Amino acid sequence: MTALDTQADVMEAVTACAAAAKRAAPELARATDEAVDAALGEMAARLSSARTAVLAANAEDVAAAEESGMSAGLLDRLRITEDRLLGMAEQLRLLAGAPHPERERPIGELAGGLRLVERRRPVGVIGANYEARPNVTVDVASQLIKSRNAGVLRTGSAALRSAATLIAEVVAPALSDVDIDPAVIRLVPSADRAAAGALVRLPNLVPLVILRGSGDSTRELSLLAAKHGVRTLAHADGGGVLYVDAAADLDKARELITAGLDRLGVCNRLNLLLIHRSHYESALPSILDTLRAAGVRPSLPPHDHAIGYEWALDPEREATVTVAPVDGGLDAARLANEETSGLAAGIVTEDRGAAEEFMTAYTGTGVFWNATTRLLDGFKLLGVPETGINIDKVPGPRGPVTYPDLCLRQYAVLPKS
Repeated sequence: MTALDTQADVMEAVTACAAAAKRAAPELARATDEAVDAALGEMAARLSSARTAVLAANAEDVAAAEESGMSAGLLDRLRITEDRLLGMAEQLRLLAGAPHPERERPIGELAGGLRLVERRRPVGVIGANYEARPNVTVDVASQLIKSRNAGVLRTGSAALRSAATLIAEVVAPALSDVDIDPAVIRLVPSADRAAAGALVRLPNLVPLVILRGSGDSTRELSLLAAKHGVRTLAHADGGGVLYVDAAADLDKARELITAGLDRLGVCNRLNLLLIHRSHYESALPSILDTLRAAGVRPSLPPHDHAIGYEWALDPEREATVTVAPVDGGLDAARLANEETSGLAAGIVTEDRGAAEEFMTAYTGTGVFWNATTRLLDGFKLLGVPETGINIDKVPGPRGPVTYPDLCLRQYAVLPKS
Protein backbone atom coordinates (compact mmCIF):
# COMPACT_ATOMS: atom_id res chain seq x y z
CA MET A 1 0.00 0.00 0.00
CA THR A 2 1.41 3.39 -0.95
CA ALA A 3 1.75 6.30 1.46
CA LEU A 4 -1.00 8.13 -0.45
CA ASP A 5 -3.33 5.13 -0.14
CA THR A 6 -2.61 4.96 3.58
CA GLN A 7 -3.34 8.66 4.05
CA ALA A 8 -6.56 8.33 2.06
CA ASP A 9 -7.62 5.39 4.24
CA VAL A 10 -6.94 7.39 7.39
CA MET A 11 -8.96 10.34 6.10
CA GLU A 12 -11.79 7.97 5.23
CA ALA A 13 -11.74 6.43 8.73
CA VAL A 14 -11.80 9.82 10.47
CA THR A 15 -14.59 11.07 8.19
CA ALA A 16 -16.64 7.94 8.91
CA CYS A 17 -16.27 8.51 12.67
CA ALA A 18 -17.26 12.15 12.32
CA ALA A 19 -20.28 11.37 10.14
CA ALA A 20 -21.52 8.74 12.59
CA ALA A 21 -21.11 11.14 15.52
CA LYS A 22 -22.97 13.88 13.65
CA ARG A 23 -25.88 11.54 12.92
CA ALA A 24 -26.12 10.63 16.59
CA ALA A 25 -25.60 14.17 17.95
CA PRO A 26 -29.26 15.32 17.88
CA GLU A 27 -30.25 12.44 20.15
CA LEU A 28 -27.75 13.53 22.80
CA ALA A 29 -28.79 17.18 22.40
CA ARG A 30 -32.39 16.18 23.23
CA ALA A 31 -31.46 13.98 26.19
CA THR A 32 -32.82 14.94 29.58
CA ASP A 33 -30.56 16.06 32.41
CA GLU A 34 -31.44 12.86 34.22
CA ALA A 35 -30.37 10.65 31.29
CA VAL A 36 -27.07 12.48 30.86
CA ASP A 37 -26.22 12.22 34.55
CA ALA A 38 -27.26 8.57 34.64
CA ALA A 39 -24.87 7.85 31.76
CA LEU A 40 -22.02 9.46 33.69
CA GLY A 41 -22.94 7.42 36.77
CA GLU A 42 -22.90 4.24 34.68
CA MET A 43 -19.46 5.17 33.35
CA ALA A 44 -18.21 5.47 36.92
CA ALA A 45 -19.66 2.07 37.79
CA ARG A 46 -18.18 0.43 34.71
CA LEU A 47 -14.70 1.71 35.52
CA SER A 48 -14.96 -0.71 38.43
CA SER A 49 -16.68 -3.62 36.70
CA ALA A 50 -14.36 -3.39 33.66
CA ARG A 51 -11.27 -2.78 35.82
CA THR A 52 -9.50 -5.99 34.78
CA ALA A 53 -9.88 -5.30 31.05
CA VAL A 54 -8.85 -1.66 31.37
CA LEU A 55 -5.75 -2.39 33.46
CA ALA A 56 -4.72 -5.24 31.17
CA ALA A 57 -4.95 -3.05 28.06
CA ASN A 58 -3.04 -0.30 29.81
CA ALA A 59 -0.35 -2.74 30.93
CA GLU A 60 0.18 -3.69 27.27
CA ASP A 61 0.49 -0.01 26.33
CA VAL A 62 2.97 0.64 29.14
CA ALA A 63 5.07 -2.42 28.28
CA ALA A 64 5.28 -1.38 24.64
CA ALA A 65 6.18 2.17 25.64
CA GLU A 66 8.92 0.98 28.00
CA GLU A 67 10.37 -1.17 25.23
CA SER A 68 10.40 1.84 22.90
CA GLY A 69 12.34 3.90 25.46
CA MET A 70 9.60 6.30 26.54
CA SER A 71 10.74 8.72 29.27
CA ALA A 72 9.71 8.32 32.91
CA GLY A 73 7.50 11.41 32.83
CA LEU A 74 5.57 10.25 29.77
CA LEU A 75 5.26 6.74 31.20
CA ASP A 76 3.76 8.25 34.33
CA ARG A 77 1.11 9.99 32.21
CA LEU A 78 0.41 6.79 30.27
CA ARG A 79 0.02 4.49 33.26
CA ILE A 80 -3.38 3.75 34.83
CA THR A 81 -3.11 2.45 38.39
CA GLU A 82 -5.83 1.13 40.69
CA ASP A 83 -5.79 4.45 42.56
CA ARG A 84 -6.04 6.46 39.35
CA LEU A 85 -8.95 4.32 38.21
CA LEU A 86 -10.72 5.05 41.49
CA GLY A 87 -9.98 8.74 41.04
CA MET A 88 -11.41 8.70 37.51
CA ALA A 89 -14.61 7.08 38.80
CA GLU A 90 -14.93 9.62 41.60
CA GLN A 91 -14.56 12.49 39.15
CA LEU A 92 -17.34 11.01 37.02
CA ARG A 93 -19.64 10.75 40.02
CA LEU A 94 -18.94 14.36 40.94
CA LEU A 95 -19.56 15.45 37.35
CA ALA A 96 -22.87 13.58 37.33
CA GLY A 97 -23.91 15.58 40.38
CA ALA A 98 -22.75 18.93 39.02
CA PRO A 99 -25.54 21.34 38.01
CA HIS A 100 -26.52 21.73 34.38
CA PRO A 101 -26.32 25.31 33.08
CA GLU A 102 -29.63 26.96 32.30
CA ARG A 103 -30.50 26.34 28.67
CA GLU A 104 -32.24 29.71 28.43
CA ARG A 105 -32.03 32.98 30.35
CA PRO A 106 -33.93 36.23 29.93
CA ILE A 107 -31.96 39.26 28.72
CA GLY A 108 -34.57 42.02 28.43
CA GLU A 109 -37.50 43.47 26.58
CA LEU A 110 -37.65 44.94 23.08
CA ALA A 111 -40.05 47.35 21.44
CA GLY A 112 -43.20 45.96 19.91
CA GLY A 113 -44.14 43.64 22.74
CA LEU A 114 -41.11 41.36 22.30
CA ARG A 115 -38.61 39.87 24.70
CA LEU A 116 -35.00 38.77 24.24
CA VAL A 117 -33.60 35.55 25.67
CA GLU A 118 -30.19 33.95 25.38
CA ARG A 119 -30.11 30.24 24.65
CA ARG A 120 -27.25 27.80 25.06
CA ARG A 121 -26.89 25.24 22.28
CA PRO A 122 -24.43 22.38 21.85
CA VAL A 123 -21.73 22.83 19.23
CA GLY A 124 -22.77 19.53 17.64
CA VAL A 125 -19.63 17.46 17.16
CA ILE A 126 -16.36 18.36 18.89
CA GLY A 127 -13.06 16.67 18.08
CA ALA A 128 -10.25 16.03 20.52
CA ASN A 129 -6.63 15.14 19.78
CA TYR A 130 -4.41 14.07 22.66
CA GLU A 131 -1.36 11.93 23.19
CA ALA A 132 -0.35 9.26 25.72
CA ARG A 133 -2.84 10.07 28.48
CA PRO A 134 -5.61 7.46 28.53
CA ASN A 135 -7.45 9.17 31.40
CA VAL A 136 -8.10 12.05 28.98
CA THR A 137 -10.33 9.68 27.02
CA VAL A 138 -12.73 9.58 29.95
CA ASP A 139 -12.24 13.25 30.88
CA VAL A 140 -13.10 14.51 27.41
CA ALA A 141 -15.87 11.99 26.73
CA SER A 142 -17.59 12.85 30.01
CA GLN A 143 -17.36 16.61 29.40
CA LEU A 144 -18.82 16.20 25.92
CA ILE A 145 -21.68 14.08 27.21
CA LYS A 146 -22.45 16.54 30.02
CA SER A 147 -22.49 19.42 27.52
CA ARG A 148 -24.57 17.33 25.07
CA ASN A 149 -21.95 17.37 22.32
CA ALA A 150 -21.01 14.37 20.23
CA GLY A 151 -17.29 13.76 19.90
CA VAL A 152 -14.54 12.26 17.78
CA LEU A 153 -11.50 11.35 19.85
CA ARG A 154 -8.04 10.69 18.46
CA THR A 155 -5.09 9.53 20.55
CA GLY A 156 -1.58 8.43 19.68
CA SER A 157 -0.37 4.87 19.29
CA ALA A 158 1.05 4.71 22.82
CA ALA A 159 -2.37 4.92 24.47
CA LEU A 160 -4.61 3.44 21.78
CA ARG A 161 -5.24 0.07 23.47
CA SER A 162 -6.20 1.78 26.71
CA ALA A 163 -8.42 4.32 24.98
CA ALA A 164 -10.17 1.70 22.85
CA THR A 165 -10.90 -0.43 25.91
CA LEU A 166 -12.24 2.56 27.85
CA ILE A 167 -14.60 3.41 24.99
CA ALA A 168 -15.71 -0.19 24.40
CA GLU A 169 -16.02 -1.29 28.04
CA VAL A 170 -16.98 1.94 29.82
CA VAL A 171 -18.28 4.79 27.66
CA ALA A 172 -20.31 3.01 24.95
CA PRO A 173 -22.20 0.56 27.22
CA ALA A 174 -22.94 3.32 29.73
CA LEU A 175 -24.59 5.37 26.99
CA SER A 176 -26.52 2.33 25.74
CA ASP A 177 -27.76 1.68 29.28
CA VAL A 178 -29.66 4.99 29.24
CA ASP A 179 -30.81 4.66 25.61
CA ILE A 180 -28.39 7.19 24.15
CA ASP A 181 -26.75 6.11 20.89
CA PRO A 182 -23.13 5.17 21.78
CA ALA A 183 -22.05 6.51 18.38
CA VAL A 184 -22.10 10.01 19.92
CA ILE A 185 -18.57 9.31 21.17
CA ARG A 186 -16.30 7.79 18.54
CA LEU A 187 -12.63 6.89 18.81
CA VAL A 188 -10.54 7.02 15.63
CA PRO A 189 -9.20 3.46 15.28
CA SER A 190 -6.00 4.46 13.52
CA ALA A 191 -2.73 5.17 15.32
CA ASP A 192 -1.41 6.95 12.23
CA ARG A 193 -0.32 10.53 12.94
CA ALA A 194 -2.17 11.56 9.79
CA ALA A 195 -5.42 11.04 11.70
CA ALA A 196 -4.74 14.18 13.72
CA GLY A 197 -4.40 16.20 10.54
CA ALA A 198 -7.54 14.62 9.11
CA LEU A 199 -9.54 15.57 12.20
CA VAL A 200 -8.92 19.31 11.68
CA ARG A 201 -9.91 19.24 8.00
CA LEU A 202 -13.66 18.59 8.42
CA PRO A 203 -15.39 21.92 9.19
CA ASN A 204 -18.82 20.67 8.12
CA LEU A 205 -18.62 17.65 10.41
CA VAL A 206 -16.30 18.72 13.24
CA PRO A 207 -16.30 22.54 13.53
CA LEU A 208 -14.34 22.63 16.81
CA VAL A 209 -11.34 20.52 17.86
CA ILE A 210 -9.68 20.41 21.28
CA LEU A 211 -5.93 20.02 20.88
CA ARG A 212 -3.69 18.70 23.65
CA GLY A 213 -0.10 17.62 23.25
CA SER A 214 3.42 18.86 22.68
CA GLY A 215 3.73 22.51 21.78
CA ASP A 216 5.08 22.16 18.24
CA SER A 217 2.62 19.51 17.08
CA THR A 218 -0.34 21.34 18.59
CA ARG A 219 0.67 24.64 17.01
CA GLU A 220 1.03 22.92 13.63
CA LEU A 221 -2.44 21.41 13.97
CA SER A 222 -3.88 24.79 14.97
CA LEU A 223 -2.49 26.35 11.81
CA LEU A 224 -3.80 23.50 9.68
CA ALA A 225 -7.22 23.80 11.31
CA ALA A 226 -7.33 27.54 10.61
CA LYS A 227 -6.59 26.91 6.93
CA HIS A 228 -9.58 24.56 6.76
CA GLY A 229 -12.02 26.72 8.72
CA VAL A 230 -11.96 24.63 11.89
CA ARG A 231 -11.81 26.39 15.25
CA THR A 232 -9.58 25.00 17.98
CA LEU A 233 -9.18 25.13 21.73
CA ALA A 234 -5.47 24.46 21.96
CA HIS A 235 -3.43 23.46 24.97
CA ALA A 236 0.02 23.61 23.44
CA ASP A 237 2.44 24.96 26.04
CA GLY A 238 2.77 24.99 29.78
CA GLY A 239 5.31 25.43 32.52
CA GLY A 240 4.59 26.86 35.96
CA VAL A 241 6.55 29.82 37.36
CA LEU A 242 7.26 30.40 41.05
CA TYR A 243 8.71 33.67 42.33
CA VAL A 244 10.28 33.67 45.79
CA ASP A 245 9.94 37.24 47.04
CA ALA A 246 12.23 39.06 49.47
CA ALA A 247 9.46 38.73 52.08
CA ALA A 248 8.94 35.00 51.48
CA ASP A 249 8.77 32.42 54.24
CA LEU A 250 11.58 30.13 53.03
CA ASP A 251 10.03 27.02 54.57
CA LYS A 252 6.79 27.76 52.73
CA ALA A 253 8.76 28.31 49.53
CA ARG A 254 10.41 24.92 49.90
CA GLU A 255 7.02 23.27 50.46
CA LEU A 256 5.65 24.86 47.30
CA ILE A 257 8.71 23.83 45.30
CA THR A 258 8.21 20.23 46.41
CA ALA A 259 4.46 20.38 45.69
CA GLY A 260 5.14 21.76 42.22
CA LEU A 261 7.37 18.80 41.34
CA ASP A 262 5.20 15.85 42.41
CA ARG A 263 4.76 14.96 38.72
CA LEU A 264 7.25 16.04 36.07
CA GLY A 265 5.40 15.24 32.86
CA VAL A 266 2.49 17.63 33.39
CA CYS A 267 2.04 21.15 32.07
CA ASN A 268 1.43 22.93 35.39
CA ARG A 269 4.51 21.61 37.20
CA LEU A 270 7.20 23.98 38.46
CA ASN A 271 9.36 24.88 35.48
CA LEU A 272 10.92 28.27 36.23
CA LEU A 273 11.98 29.30 39.74
CA LEU A 274 12.72 33.00 40.24
CA ILE A 275 14.31 34.35 43.43
CA HIS A 276 14.60 37.96 44.56
CA ARG A 277 18.14 39.08 43.91
CA SER A 278 18.65 40.37 47.45
CA HIS A 279 18.03 36.86 48.84
CA TYR A 280 19.36 34.79 45.96
CA GLU A 281 22.74 33.84 47.45
CA SER A 282 21.41 33.16 50.95
CA ALA A 283 18.32 31.18 49.85
CA LEU A 284 19.93 29.21 47.03
CA PRO A 285 21.65 26.44 49.09
CA SER A 286 18.42 25.52 50.87
CA ILE A 287 16.46 25.64 47.62
CA LEU A 288 19.00 23.46 45.84
CA ASP A 289 18.66 20.90 48.64
CA THR A 290 14.89 20.91 48.07
CA LEU A 291 15.32 20.36 44.34
CA ARG A 292 17.75 17.50 44.90
CA ALA A 293 15.33 15.89 47.36
CA ALA A 294 12.67 16.01 44.64
CA GLY A 295 15.01 14.28 42.20
CA VAL A 296 15.37 17.40 40.08
CA ARG A 297 18.51 19.21 38.94
CA PRO A 298 18.70 23.00 38.65
CA SER A 299 19.65 24.87 35.50
CA LEU A 300 21.59 27.81 36.93
CA PRO A 301 22.88 31.01 35.29
CA PRO A 302 24.34 31.49 32.80
CA HIS A 303 21.67 29.52 30.90
CA ASP A 304 22.36 27.94 27.53
CA HIS A 305 18.63 27.82 26.74
CA ALA A 306 15.65 30.16 26.73
CA ILE A 307 14.75 30.99 30.31
CA GLY A 308 11.19 29.80 29.82
CA TYR A 309 12.15 26.49 28.17
CA GLU A 310 9.53 23.88 29.10
CA TRP A 311 11.34 20.88 30.56
CA ALA A 312 8.26 18.65 30.60
CA LEU A 313 8.48 18.47 26.80
CA ASP A 314 12.11 17.31 26.89
CA PRO A 315 12.08 13.57 27.68
CA GLU A 316 15.83 13.43 28.26
CA ARG A 317 16.00 16.41 30.63
CA GLU A 318 12.52 16.68 32.11
CA ALA A 319 13.86 16.40 35.68
CA THR A 320 15.12 19.99 35.48
CA VAL A 321 14.02 23.37 36.84
CA THR A 322 15.42 26.68 35.61
CA VAL A 323 16.56 28.92 38.48
CA ALA A 324 17.32 32.64 38.10
CA PRO A 325 17.55 35.83 40.18
CA VAL A 326 15.20 38.76 39.50
CA ASP A 327 15.02 42.33 40.71
CA GLY A 328 11.56 42.04 42.24
CA GLY A 329 7.92 41.16 41.59
CA LEU A 330 7.53 43.34 38.53
CA ASP A 331 10.67 41.85 36.98
CA ALA A 332 9.42 38.34 37.79
CA ALA A 333 6.00 39.06 36.25
CA ARG A 334 7.65 40.54 33.15
CA LEU A 335 9.75 37.41 32.65
CA ALA A 336 6.72 35.17 33.18
CA ASN A 337 4.67 37.22 30.69
CA GLU A 338 7.34 37.53 28.01
CA GLU A 339 9.39 34.34 28.29
CA THR A 340 6.85 31.63 29.20
CA SER A 341 3.59 30.32 27.78
CA GLY A 342 1.46 32.32 30.20
CA LEU A 343 -0.05 29.21 31.76
CA ALA A 344 0.48 29.92 35.46
CA ALA A 345 2.70 31.83 37.87
CA GLY A 346 2.82 32.14 41.63
CA ILE A 347 4.47 34.30 44.26
CA VAL A 348 5.69 33.26 47.70
CA THR A 349 5.57 36.21 50.07
CA GLU A 350 4.21 37.41 53.40
CA ASP A 351 3.89 40.94 51.99
CA ARG A 352 0.35 41.61 50.72
CA GLY A 353 1.48 44.62 48.71
CA ALA A 354 4.15 42.59 46.92
CA ALA A 355 1.64 39.85 46.19
CA GLU A 356 -0.92 42.27 44.76
CA GLU A 357 1.75 44.00 42.64
CA PHE A 358 2.86 40.67 41.16
CA MET A 359 -0.68 39.40 40.57
CA THR A 360 -1.71 42.64 38.88
CA ALA A 361 1.33 42.61 36.60
CA TYR A 362 1.06 38.93 35.58
CA THR A 363 -1.34 38.48 32.65
CA GLY A 364 -1.35 34.68 32.35
CA THR A 365 -4.17 32.20 32.78
CA GLY A 366 -3.71 31.42 36.48
CA VAL A 367 -2.00 33.41 39.23
CA PHE A 368 -1.26 32.10 42.73
CA TRP A 369 -0.22 33.57 46.08
CA ASN A 370 1.45 31.12 48.46
CA ALA A 371 -0.02 28.25 46.44
CA THR A 372 1.34 25.84 43.84
CA THR A 373 0.63 26.18 40.13
CA ARG A 374 -0.29 22.47 40.19
CA LEU A 375 -3.73 23.71 41.29
CA LEU A 376 -4.41 24.99 37.77
CA ASP A 377 -6.55 22.00 36.93
CA GLY A 378 -10.25 21.65 36.24
CA PHE A 379 -10.89 19.13 38.98
CA LYS A 380 -8.74 20.85 41.62
CA LEU A 381 -10.18 24.32 40.95
CA LEU A 382 -13.73 23.64 39.79
CA GLY A 383 -14.52 20.12 40.98
CA VAL A 384 -15.03 18.67 37.48
CA PRO A 385 -12.67 17.18 34.87
CA GLU A 386 -11.36 19.44 32.12
CA THR A 387 -10.95 19.02 28.38
CA GLY A 388 -7.72 21.03 28.59
CA ILE A 389 -6.35 24.38 29.70
CA ASN A 390 -6.74 27.19 27.21
CA ILE A 391 -4.16 30.01 27.38
CA ASP A 392 -5.42 32.12 24.47
CA LYS A 393 -5.17 35.89 24.84
CA VAL A 394 -8.52 36.53 23.15
CA PRO A 395 -12.11 36.41 24.44
CA GLY A 396 -13.47 32.92 24.96
CA PRO A 397 -12.99 30.11 27.47
CA ARG A 398 -9.65 30.53 29.24
CA GLY A 399 -8.04 28.36 31.86
CA PRO A 400 -9.49 24.89 32.54
CA VAL A 401 -12.16 24.31 29.89
CA THR A 402 -15.12 22.38 31.31
CA TYR A 403 -18.61 21.42 30.17
CA PRO A 404 -20.30 24.85 30.61
CA ASP A 405 -17.78 26.30 28.12
CA LEU A 406 -18.65 23.86 25.33
CA CYS A 407 -21.68 25.66 23.98
CA LEU A 408 -22.85 28.21 21.44
CA ARG A 409 -24.84 31.33 22.31
CA GLN A 410 -28.08 31.89 20.42
CA TYR A 411 -30.29 34.98 20.73
CA ALA A 412 -34.03 34.38 20.50
CA VAL A 413 -36.63 37.13 20.10
CA LEU A 414 -40.06 36.03 21.29
CA PRO A 415 -43.47 37.48 22.08
CA LYS A 416 -43.86 38.59 25.70
CA SER A 417 -46.81 36.33 26.32
